[in-house]
Amino acid sequence: MTTPTPTPKAQGLMLEVPANLEIIYANLARIAHSPSDIVMDFAHLLPGEARAKVGARIVMTPLSAKLLMRALHENLARYEAAFGEISIPANSTLAENLFRPFQPPEAPKEP
Repeated sequence: MTTPTPTPKAQGLMLEVPANLEIIYANLARIAHSPSDIVMDFAHLLPGEARAKVGARIVMTPLSAKLLMRALHENLARYEAAFGEISIPANSTLAENLFRPFQPPEAPKEP
């Protein structure tokens, strides 16, 4: 008589983060796609500057991008449950508010 072999428990994914990994802050994103890839360029645009240097480019399949979108949605929901709703200004799109280049306010015009 044989005893059943216990199935190993699924272990969580172990990520190795290199000690010299460069952290990139991005306040600007450009997203493009082809039939087989989604390409996301992340950049940091300084106030008053007209140019931003891309600091990271991520290329993934459309399926992976959709799963990333789902994961972001779930994590933002948890964030808002813990810290309150993230308000988005009215009368503009999400992309315009989060990832548009900075434009300095216009100076008041003299009458």
